[in-house]
Amino acid sequence: MSSKRSKRKTFCIRCLKAGGLLLGLLALGYAYLPKPDLLPPDLEYSRTVLDRDGQVIFLTTTRDGMLRLPTTLDQIAPEMLEATLEMEDRRFFSHPGVDGRSILRAGWGVASGKKLGGGSTITMQLSRLRWGLHTRSIWGKYGQIFRAIQLERHYSKEEIAAAYFTIAPYGGNVEGVRAASFRWCGKDALKLTLRESASLSAIPQSPTARRPHADGNARLAVAQARLMTRLRANHGEPPSELDSEFNLVPTAIPREAPHLARLRLRENPTSLKIATSLDLAQQHVIERSILDFLDRWYAQGLRNASAVLVHAPTGEIRASVGSADFFDFEISGQVDGTRARRSPGSTLKPFIYALALDAGLIQPQTLLDDAPRRFAGYNPENSDRQFLGPIAASEALRRSRNIPAIELANRLPGGGLEAFLRSSGVDLPQRSHGLALAIGATEIRLEDLAKLYAELAHPRQGRLSPEARWLTLNALRCKEPGAPLGLSCKTGTSNGFRDAWACGVMGDWVLCVWVGHFDGHGMPGLFAHETAAPLLWQTATRLKLQVHPSEDSRPPDVVRVPVCAVSGDLAGTLCPHHRNGWFIAGVSPITSCKVHRKSGDTVIEVWPAERLEQFRNAGFPRANSRQLADDDNPHRTDPVGPPPRIVSPQSALTYYLQENAPEQNRLLLEANSAADTRQIHWFADRRYLGASAPAEPLPWEPIVGDYEVQAMDDAGRVSSTRISVRLAVGN
Repeated sequence: MSSKRSKRKTFCIRCLKAGGLLLGLLALGYAYLPKPDLLPPDLEYSRTVLDRDGQVIFLTTTRDGMLRLPTTLDQIAPEMLEATLEMEDRRFFSHPGVDGRSILRAGWGVASGKKLGGGSTITMQLSRLRWGLHTRSIWGKYGQIFRAIQLERHYSKEEIAAAYFTIAPYGGNVEGVRAASFRWCGKDALKLTLRESASLSAIPQSPTARRPHADGNARLAVAQARLMTRLRANHGEPPSELDSEFNLVPTAIPREAPHLARLRLRENPTSLKIATSLDLAQQHVIERSILDFLDRWYAQGLRNASAVLVHAPTGEIRASVGSADFFDFEISGQVDGTRARRSPGSTLKPFIYALALDAGLIQPQTLLDDAPRRFAGYNPENSDRQFLGPIAASEALRRSRNIPAIELANRLPGGGLEAFLRSSGVDLPQRSHGLALAIGATEIRLEDLAKLYAELAHPRQGRLSPEARWLTLNALRCKEPGAPLGLSCKTGTSNGFRDAWACGVMGDWVLCVWVGHFDGHGMPGLFAHETAAPLLWQTATRLKLQVHPSEDSRPPDVVRVPVCAVSGDLAGTLCPHHRNGWFIAGVSPITSCKVHRKSGDTVIEVWPAERLEQFRNAGFPRANSRQLADDDNPHRTDPVGPPPRIVSPQSALTYYLQENAPEQNRLLLEANSAADTRQIHWFADRRYLGASAPAEPLPWEPIVGDYEVQAMDDAGRVSSTRISVRLAVGN
């Protein structure tokens, strides 16, 4: 009995002394202590890359190899706060940094030899971690108390709790609950369950012994089961045997889209949190599609691929796959294929045609020469070493013919294709490229190519007209088996079969893929239409990017006009076969067919000598044809008969619009014409208004302005008149 009385007496004396010192520290802390930094000023954090929904997709380690993230209470699940307070400090929100009852209980446990729990509060633990205190001695403990009071004096409970959750040790190189949640639970701390929270909350008391392992940790299981029993009791629930069977398992640190994430980290070296437009679900679909594709081509020696998905209206990159496997050194997987410069093959040709459409050089049915040509010492060839002769512009693009593309590129105004690419932000090498640029004689990045095709899908920069974009995409409409509905697609194969490309536009989406090898070695037979195109189709289908093509998206200035099925020009009265062709009103060349001529009672074809030779060489000799004489020019502008005579509107008159009577604001366009005329095409300032039969008026509803009205018959004869349209002013 005397021994027990002696222990109690000694304990009481110590309590009185400790209480007196504690009161003194409280008074000193609240009255005089300056405000310290809540966390070490040189504390370094891991950096995060986020997807478009704000979820962490890439997490770095600090320079000292730690996983550590800054934390606020709104970034963790309420269950985590509940479990930690139950484990460490139930009265956290009511004590001044030091819990007297807990200290007395802990002291009595030491005096009596019983385990009654520790006396440290969360604030005290933060103090120990913040200043690196050694608290096993009495003076170390007093220093810890002193610092805890100092923190409580200057910071709110929420700030103190957030600081604790930032630097508390959770085993291994993990500090802070957000990093721990990613490392041990594979999820964001906001998504932690109560059982996961209980398991994590048990780690800081013994971070080395309770660190999660792949095969489980018995010490952690016991501690978390005890804590879960208390938490369940707080909720009025019975204990569960499953609580002791639950195991935290180490998971991979978030390292999604590693090429894009590492690029964004380099671009933003001082930012801890970097937002991207990446859609993780779409990223995973593309990655899986590439792996499946390469599995099928493995026996043929194909090992690598890259892809970029762009949302055209916003210009956002929604997915970026730099290689088939970032960690595969045999394929140089850490090289970012979306940023590597490679020869683009024929993928730039659509922009030549779009620029030519905008410049009024062609309309889709304009015949181009696919024949041997020489351009100032440059003798290009087609990839198949053959020539198809005269070919419609849209067909030349669809079949990726080299000679027509180079010929058009040679005629482009304003610096041509190279100036367009540079002004669009494409990072081309500084050297001049010349006409060979049309067939891929340069190096370009997949990411730049995808952004370039986004200009075809949506005019964010406005460098191409809506009409030229629509006609180009219409010409590229993919009809091959296996291609998704509504896909416009262009492929390209580089010289030496080193690179195969496919770029697709589907509504608002642009998907570009590359297949090949980063070391640049060629692979005979690596044709883009057999490799890259099927990968594009498969991936687009899995992404569910199919769109249903509709003429609802057709710009109003793209109109259908009758064209000669043979010459591709506007159909004349003698043309035996017509088809409807697309035409940009006011821009497309106004050329009527001169090929069909009357010889007695017979209509014959009259071609330039070089065109007839091209037809013969291509194996399509023209029947009932003759060569033009030297003075017989099929594109001469001299009229054979009189041009249309405009009857209405009358020249130099001013027409007034009635504001309150819009039904009276319609002008009738009417002209007299030669006897051989079947149709008259009407224009206002080169804007196509429509066509009418001779002597049949065409209604037109103008707006206020000055106009040059033109009438062109189907033989190409043109007349014009100028009028003014004004708004009538009431009396």
